[in-house]
Amino acid sequence: MLDKRMQDAINDQINWELYSGYLYLSMAAQFSEMGMAGGQNWMTVQYQEELSHAQKMFDYVTTRGGRVTLEAIPKPQTEWAGGLDMFKEALAHEEGVTARIFDLASLALEIKDHATHNFLQYFIAEQVEEEESAGDMVQKFTMAGDQPGGLYQLDKELAARVFTPPAPAA
Repeated sequence: MLDKRMQDAINDQINWELYSGYLYLSMAAQFSEMGMAGGQNWMTVQYQEELSHAQKMFDYVTTRGGRVTLEAIPKPQTEWAGGLDMFKEALAHEEGVTARIFDLASLALEIKDHATHNFLQYFIAEQVEEEESAGDMVQKFTMAGDQPGGLYQLDKELAARVFTPPAPAA
């Protein structure tokens, strides 16, 4: 049975993952409005990843005999100055998610819930990738600046990203 403190903390993270998806979907909408289909695609894939993270946590809580409790999802920001600002926001957001996942792992160790600590290793590794990916895009948008050719090439790169669902839990 899942410890009540752990259950509550994971429930909070499930809601945060859903908010994260909502934030990225908002960014996808702005990229669409800007005529950058590749940027829209990148953010839509990120949205799908966040929903898959929420689902993976949802499944874990129920598998461990816990109860998932969903809360209201706050309205995300809807306007950014451009692609660079969106990716700067994405990077800062992912750094915050990393801190939250670390807190979950620390709680699992504190209460000696080794199964949950093991489960969270997937998300710790995932956050390394998330931060690297967003940071890479910040760097590329910075290099492209306001140059139409650079932004065109970057948008083509963003269009190539595809969503790969995580493997089911063993």
